[in-house]
Amino acid sequence: MQHPSKAQLRLWNRLDKAKIREETGLFLAEGFKVVQALLESDWNVQALLILEGRKEKWRVFLETLPVSLPCYELTDREWKGLTRDVSPEGILAVGIIPPRLEFSAMMARADEGPLLLLHEINNPGNLGTVIRTASWFGFSGMILSQGSVDPLNPKVIRAAMGSLFSLPYVAGANLLELLPMLREVFSVVGSSVRTGKRPHPCGRKTALILGSESHGLPEDLLQMTDEQWNIPRRGGGESLSLPQAAAILMYEIAREAPSRR
Repeated sequence: MQHPSKAQLRLWNRLDKAKIREETGLFLAEGFKVVQALLESDWNVQALLILEGRKEKWRVFLETLPVSLPCYELTDREWKGLTRDVSPEGILAVGIIPPRLEFSAMMARADEGPLLLLHEINNPGNLGTVIRTASWFGFSGMILSQGSVDPLNPKVIRAAMGSLFSLPYVAGANLLELLPMLREVFSVVGSSVRTGKRPHPCGRKTALILGSESHGLPEDLLQMTDEQWNIPRRGGGESLSLPQAAAILMYEIAREAPSRR
């Protein structure tokens, strides 16, 4: 197992910044389940990083990897420059960002399952959890609006638990421009915090659009949906979190759809 150069460490230390990820085409994935999901996906991996003293823990796993995949051992001090995890598992991957997916490719997947649209989601934990839920319920892809957090933010990747690598996505989209084209293929359902129908099962060609936890969906986007849904409250509590509401709505959409498994 090799030791990284100072130049490599400087680069990896900066991958927590979206601008550097975009410039280099690289990102970090931390944790065994996340790394395993990345390696099993169609995405490519540049290198595997192991915390000093954890090599024996991951020995069996490391023996299954291609010999062509570079593996580096980092000291505790070097490791702390890459992650803020107070109890790290001691395994990281340097992933290669795949080519940007075009909107037309997302439209071509209309028969494969519902589509998730997200407007200005800037909480990385929320985004990662929603991605994980969408993957579980068989959504075929995701479109993220401008003003949303980068899906390759380390906190998003960690919260998604590897689901991002199997959920095709388009980022930085202008939803106002895309919705008319989406409505030609999908029935677009918007989540409203004020009024709307009760959630109900839908077909595969449904696009669910959600807004941020603090602001919800703006009126101009709500007015462009085919249906507006509202989750009825039966007890106390001020509101549902975005991941909670998303899970309820996605479950209803997928409830009677054929399983992709």
